[in-house]
Amino acid sequence: MDSVAQPANGLLASLTADDLETIRPHLRTVELSQERSLFELGKTIKQIYLPHSGVVSLVVQMATGDGVEVAMMGRDSIVGVSAGLGVPVAATDAIVLLPGTASVIDVDRFRDAVEQSAALRTTLVRHGQALFVQAQQTAGCNATHAVEARLARWLLRVRDLAGSDRFTLTQELMAQMIGARRNSVSIVAHTLQQEKYVRYSRGHVEILDLEGLRALACECYAAVKALYDRLAYP
Repeated sequence: MDSVAQPANGLLASLTADDLETIRPHLRTVELSQERSLFELGKTIKQIYLPHSGVVSLVVQMATGDGVEVAMMGRDSIVGVSAGLGVPVAATDAIVLLPGTASVIDVDRFRDAVEQSAALRTTLVRHGQALFVQAQQTAGCNATHAVEARLARWLLRVRDLAGSDRFTLTQELMAQMIGARRNSVSIVAHTLQQEKYVRYSRGHVEILDLEGLRALACECYAAVKALYDRLAYP
């Protein structure tokens, strides 16, 4: 990893100096290209990613071939936390939603560090709990809330992780991630644009009215954000 005073990833930045120095020599920086697969359901996770930028989606593939997002993470977390805790078989696919960079470390190297540090293990457990909470809330949201509220919630979470009001996403991908039909998302996106909550053109999304979008979103956005922050960064 590049020698910097403060790691770009939130989990790395939260570690004690000793724990960080234990894993720092084994970290390297990689590019995360959009739609890149980091690991697949049922396969062994060989590398752990700690994003500096960009967004990664955890996706469950259905029998129909469609994928539904159960959680997303970015510079605030770790991709492959289960492998760090000794469960190396992936329970979902991990796909890069928005491009960026990440620190990456081989699972074996990371596990060595975890076994040496109770504090690091506790940090991973808390991030794993935060991820589980997000997945639970997302499942409930997709099953019960209207497409407009779900899309608003999802866009706000992407914005938080991307650290920007502008990003590139197709309507097809947005529909897939929130478990909605493409035409439903198209109608909702058109309404959001008419009401000047967002600007959308050829896959380019820009949030124009942040407070308005927050008002449209279901309670899941605030609930996940509050619980995630409390669990991951007590």
